Parts: sequence; structure tokens; C-alpha cells
Amino acid sequence: MSESKYDRGLEIRRAVVGEDYVNQALANADEFSKPLQDLVTEYCWGSVWAREGLSRKTRSLLNIGMIAALNRPHELRLHLRGALTNGCSPDEIREVILQVAIYCGVPAAIDSNRIAREVLEEYAKDNS
Repeated sequence: MSESKYDRGLEIRRAVVGEDYVNQALANADEFSKPLQDLVTEYCWGSVWAREGLSRKTRSLLNIGMIAALNRPHELRLHLRGALTNGCSPDEIREVILQVAIYCGVPAAIDSNRIAREVLEEYAKDNS
């Protein structure tokens, strides 16, 4: 594992999804799950998210669309909070979910919209 990519990935991961979440994920990693945590940190966050070709905001909007299409509610909730941290507005998030409805199906968009509303409410409470 490349320590520089891992360290950069850890920095970005904490900045986007939150230090508490990342610290808990790493602390809960056991012999079975630690290799996946390392892979995600180094390659997802340290290789792809660290690239300069797209802003973090754009990457967040893309992730919302892809994760909504894949129907991964836990990851969607996490990345919605990250999107807000990265400067995405509720209007932009809504537009992505509308795009999901057209290209990936209404059921995926309905579930994603419900989760987004919950996250937006929680985020507003946490930041008021």
C-alpha cells in the first residue's frame, strides 16, 4: 500500500464524510474488513477523489446519482452529507435525484428522495 496515497485518501475521506465516521469505520475494522477499509481509503479516496479533473462538489453529485441508481441507502446517506459538506445545495441534490428518476427508475428516485429529505433535515438541525 502506498502510504502517500493512503494518507491523502484518509485526509480527503475525513474531510468529505466526517472524521467521526471515518475514525469509527477504521476502529471497527477487524482482520476480515481491514483490507477493504485500506483499499477504499487508498484507491477510492487517495487515487480517484484526489485527482484534479473534477471538483469535490462534482464528484459528490456524481456519487449521489450512481449510489441512488444502485439503491445503496447507507452509502447514499453518507454521500448526501458529504455532498452538503462539499458545497452542494439542496436544489442541486434534488436535480440529481430527478435525473435518476428518468434514467434509472422512479422507485430508485423515490427512495433516494426520501433519504435526501431526512439528511437535509438532520444537516439543517446540526448546522443551526
